[in-house]
Amino acid sequence: MILTVGNIKGGVGKTTLAVNLAIVRAASGRDVLLVDGDDQRTALTFTDLRADQIGSPGYTAVGLQGAALRTQVRQLAMKYDDIIIDVGGRDTGSLRAALTITHTLLVPVQPRSFDIWAVDQVAELVKEAREINSDLRALLLLNSADAQGRDNEDAAAALREVEGLELLSVIVGRRKAFPNAAAGGRAVTEQTPKDPKAVEELHALMAVLYTA
Repeated sequence: MILTVGNIKGGVGKTTLAVNLAIVRAASGRDVLLVDGDDQRTALTFTDLRADQIGSPGYTAVGLQGAALRTQVRQLAMKYDDIIIDVGGRDTGSLRAALTITHTLLVPVQPRSFDIWAVDQVAELVKEAREINSDLRALLLLNSADAQGRDNEDAAAALREVEGLELLSVIVGRRKAFPNAAAGGRAVTEQTPKDPKAVEELHALMAVLYTA
């Protein structure tokens, strides 16, 4: 399966989710390729840190941009059980290339007005991509959600109205466990002590992404 974690809005937690998904998927025995399609190369930087901290990332990571992302992922698809693509927070050639080959697009959205407004542009990109990749599954995830207040509910109501994208019932909260684990080159499932809520939310997201 090819999964792309992407949005045209930056700062929504794409790379954090991508590396956590790659680690947990690899820990389950899958042969995982993590593709960093972001000019900032944050996923590759994290992978280098992880290798330094624990000896081996447990997955393979490469950086690919633009048309090369599409061409090389197609060539590599038969060599891996899972491919996870992390693309930057802009409308880039890498994002558009990924959308033509991915099975599932995961769009993290924070419960903030600017984030929600950007989703309409993502929906347009998905609509265009489906002319080539008709089976593209596009999922919205409320990410870094608030612990209380109406912002989550209001954001969810707005996102349900976006045509062509499905809002997941899973919500990932704004938890310090994610950046704290990343600072040590780890997923939240590997952190000590563990944040049980963060682990539960990550596993719930995994179940939705990889059992449908």
